[in-house]
Amino acid sequence: MLIGRVVGTCVATRKDEKLEGMKMLVVQQTDVTGKNAGGVVVAIDSVGAGTGEVVLFAAGSSARQTALTKDKPVDHVIMAIVDTIEMNSEITFQKD
Repeated sequence: MLIGRVVGTCVATRKDEKLEGMKMLVVQQTDVTGKNAGGVVVAIDSVGAGTGEVVLFAAGSSARQTALTKDKPVDHVIMAIVDTIEMNSEITFQKD
């Protein structure tokens, strides 16, 4: 699993029929403190995330393991909205 922040949305009026009705969000990979730490990807939202939220997302074949994305042509999926990240007894991220 990877940590990221939802930074936008992606709309595609023409897409594979297996993607019809799926919400696509733009996710910036971050570190455990919320600082940018990687690239930007488009991920299918399986949990109702929104812009600005810190999320957990999976990539590759793991992205096709949720009920929503099983056997679908996806490479990234958001599968959790983060409330708190704690490391070494210190909270590094807390949802507002």
